Amino acid sequence: MKAIRIGVFGAGRGSAFAENAQAAGMELVAVCDCNEDRLRHLGEHYGIATYADFDRFLEHDMDAIVLANFFHQHAPFAVKALDAGFHVMSECAACHTLGEAAALARAVERNNKIYMLAENYPYMRFNQEMRRLYQEGTIGKFLYGEGEYVHPGSARMWLSISVGKDHWRNWIPATYYCTHSIAPVMYITDTRPVTVNGFIVPRDLSDDSYAYHVSRNDTAAMIVLRMDNGAVVKSLHGSLRGHGNYVRIHGNKGQMENCRIVDGDQIRLRIEPFGKDCEKTEEKVYLPDWPGHAAAVEAAGHGGGDFWTNYHFANAIRTGEQPYLNVYRAIDMSICGILAYKSSLQQGAPIDIPDFRDEAVRVKYENDNWSPDPERRGPGQPYPSVLGDLTPTPEAVDYAHEVWAEQGYTGE
Repeated sequence: MKAIRIGVFGAGRGSAFAENAQAAGMELVAVCDCNEDRLRHLGEHYGIATYADFDRFLEHDMDAIVLANFFHQHAPFAVKALDAGFHVMSECAACHTLGEAAALARAVERNNKIYMLAENYPYMRFNQEMRRLYQEGTIGKFLYGEGEYVHPGSARMWLSISVGKDHWRNWIPATYYCTHSIAPVMYITDTRPVTVNGFIVPRDLSDDSYAYHVSRNDTAAMIVLRMDNGAVVKSLHGSLRGHGNYVRIHGNKGQMENCRIVDGDQIRLRIEPFGKDCEKTEEKVYLPDWPGHAAAVEAAGHGGGDFWTNYHFANAIRTGEQPYLNVYRAIDMSICGILAYKSSLQQGAPIDIPDFRDEAVRVKYENDNWSPDPERRGPGQPYPSVLGDLTPTPEAVDYAHEVWAEQGYTGE
């Protein structure tokens, strides 16, 4: 098959797409980034065209664009790329405001192009196996689920990947980075969230990873979702101690989860079909097989997920059929984080999750630009922490500049 020519916007995270493109039948032909050193390195390494200007990048001869730019800036560039005639795969999150969600859904529809969220956690080995089991009816009707993405780190580690006072990692609210924990549950069960309650674990200055960091956000968030089939889901994510990635699904016949110890790719499946004449319980723990492409998957990052996002994006382009992680599911899971933060500022009050498949809904929210982004601050806009406008200590600022200087950055 003829290779799909792709361009990558964002030479940092974008390098992972470059590494996995060929295995999925794609050819990297161009890269765009504002960081000249990173851009030059990737361009020379792959022998591809480089651009510092996004509009000029869109003039390159290619079929599709992967958006690996900053977390809160995906939707405007996705709309621009779709309107220019390109298929788009966007890193998480799909949108940063509800107004952006409306614009993104409309752009996909009016251009009839493929859009996919590059959410790789559903495609980890254990999540793909749990989807297979659920679709076969193994555990019965979905009643309750949990998704966890807990990722602590030292102040030095976080500062090294969040260079500059207003880098998005230094202010994004704790609820926003939620797709790694919500997407697997949606993927396994084919359900969508309809209401959300958000709860924040506030910033803890007695924790050294925060005491020497200039971020102004909180430690972690717990989100409670009601799904469209009535099930309840708990999403936990943030920088709590105890690194881990965990998914748990309860049905009315049994329960399944990936193991927390020894090998996190293993599945624990417990069947309890309690009925009038059936009390037999079965339980097993096993390492599931990949659903194909094992060699390419094992070589990819994020537990093999980086291969599968490329694979499904390429397959969608070739077939002309929108992928599972289409624009509507991308918006569903992304706006959970936005609305959960609103909820947390209202003591966890429930908030309905609008369905952007409906144009009447999009009209209602098309001008909703509520955001904690310091560059967009205006009347009524929230701060990144439930504690208000946090100010880093002088010691934290000095340490940040020390770490950033090691990377050649001397700004604020």
